[in-house]
Amino acid sequence: MEFGFTEKENALRKELREFIAKELPPGWVGEGGVNEEYGTDKGWEAAKVMAKKLAAKKWLTIAWPKEYGGLGASHMEHVIYREEMAYHAVPGVDMGVGGVNWIGPTLMMFGTEEQKKKHLPKIAAGETFWCTAYSEPEVGSDMASMKCRAVRKGNEYVINGQKVWISGGHRADWCWMGVRTDPEAPKHRGITLILVDMKTPGVTVKPLLNMADSYANCEVFFDDAHVPVENRIGEENQGWRYIMTALDFERTAGIDLTARAHRMADELVKYCSQTKRDGKLLSEDPLIRNKLADLLIECEVGRLMCYRIAWMEDRNQVPNYEASTAKTLGAELGQKISNFGLHIMGLYGQLEHGHGVPIKGMLHEAYLYTRGDTIAGGTSEINRNVIAMRGLGLPRG
Repeated sequence: MEFGFTEKENALRKELREFIAKELPPGWVGEGGVNEEYGTDKGWEAAKVMAKKLAAKKWLTIAWPKEYGGLGASHMEHVIYREEMAYHAVPGVDMGVGGVNWIGPTLMMFGTEEQKKKHLPKIAAGETFWCTAYSEPEVGSDMASMKCRAVRKGNEYVINGQKVWISGGHRADWCWMGVRTDPEAPKHRGITLILVDMKTPGVTVKPLLNMADSYANCEVFFDDAHVPVENRIGEENQGWRYIMTALDFERTAGIDLTARAHRMADELVKYCSQTKRDGKLLSEDPLIRNKLADLLIECEVGRLMCYRIAWMEDRNQVPNYEASTAKTLGAELGQKISNFGLHIMGLYGQLEHGHGVPIKGMLHEAYLYTRGDTIAGGTSEINRNVIAMRGLGLPRG
């Protein structure tokens, strides 16, 4: 079988690379080496500027239908776009956390016409930024155990409780949020999905400093926060279904993880081909050469997995365990490459992002950040369960 892209797809990749070369400074590896732009003020400003430029070309929402501000591109074209953006660490591609990739698409499926008209054009124009709030202090992988409570009073929900690990919560205009509306129902059947304006009285955001010295995540507290019922997505107590749909969209973005890992591997190859130890280039060490080859092969495997998902979607097939497979491989690959990179770079690998630092600190930052890649969007353990049960047909453990 011969694998290849169409002329249109190759032209898109060429246009994207020309745009990136024009808009980003030479050697750009992102703010801090990874695309967590909401963690620093400098990165966030760069993200907002770039989001407007991408929106002007309708690339920001390239795969959205034209009536919602997109280009109606194929899934394969969308993957090519996402791959190039992630590989080159282009900021501002997802309007905060999830606005483009899973909130908008899920809103198109389950939102009211009023909700679509209110939110989708602003996301497509790069004007509003979003965060996603599922996790709570005692709720991780067992997400259906969320306790943050919403009580309906007339035409409003009154929300009380706490969410945590909310990526970009301190930057967001709106929050895509799961709440408990029926504490007596089975836990999967008492959850409602609701949109919350982050300026609502009673909403308090406290950024959390992570080990990479970045404010990428937050705690969010709700104290008698009043939210209109019209902000509810779909039916009350049916939010689990909508959240699972959003997670499927989120996990199909595995190309981001794979592309970032591929960029790290390529930069590491350059470093090894230019750096000597004991009078010999690192690239001449057979152990290093073989390990780099193995990692680059994994990068290619990850790419093909993501291309397969796009191929399925373009044929109206719904990827499920395939998305979990690509997400898990990409997340763990980033850890493998950053771990190996720090091992061969030695003390140089501990230098932070800055001028004169090898690979501009990319490996150092990635080593710290990629700890979270195997947690966010579903832990590797949960995704392996999905692969086992839905992909391999194994019984529930």
